[in-house]
Amino acid sequence: MAIEHPLNPQTNTGLPKPAARLLLVLLVIGLGIAGFQFLTGPTGQKEALIADIIKNWQEAHPSTDRFMILSDFHNEAVLDKDTSLIWEIAPQATTVTWNEARVTCAKRATGGQRGWRLPAPTEMRSLVGPAVDSPIPNIPPGHPFRNIQPTSYWTVVPEGNQPSYAKYVDAFLGNVLSFLHIYTYPVWCVHGPLTSPVP
Repeated sequence: MAIEHPLNPQTNTGLPKPAARLLLVLLVIGLGIAGFQFLTGPTGQKEALIADIIKNWQEAHPSTDRFMILSDFHNEAVLDKDTSLIWEIAPQATTVTWNEARVTCAKRATGGQRGWRLPAPTEMRSLVGPAVDSPIPNIPPGHPFRNIQPTSYWTVVPEGNQPSYAKYVDAFLGNVLSFLHIYTYPVWCVHGPLTSPVP
């Protein structure tokens, strides 16, 4: 009498092939749905988490202690005491190309002062707080700025880093992204940082 091998398909008592395939397909679909739900999560939970992140950051950077309107700039500029940078109180709403933006700031005489420039991405980023999906600016409430647009603003990076691209930052989401120089966005010029201590 011949002894049958345990892996012989004739002696395998597992699930039939069609049933095993169906089980595998159902398992993959189930894992996919579970993974998607885990990654996206309930909208209410996500919104609550985002609100909490923004609230914590805003409480750590209250506008009343942080921003000061400067009389030396005819009340047209704001000192950020956290960074010693001076920002225009009302950034330009007109959209321009990146090259035009650099010239605009170089020629700017806001508050009767020269020496304005495009901000670096990290400088713009310092205003808006956490990079979260929010429909409003993440600048702490009560800030003195006016005319902030629901769009992105041009920033500047060294030419050697990306010769065919410029950088802009989204003042609402806080995301720094690369974009072609020929596109147009508004300009928010910065001055400084101040060399003298902040009072």
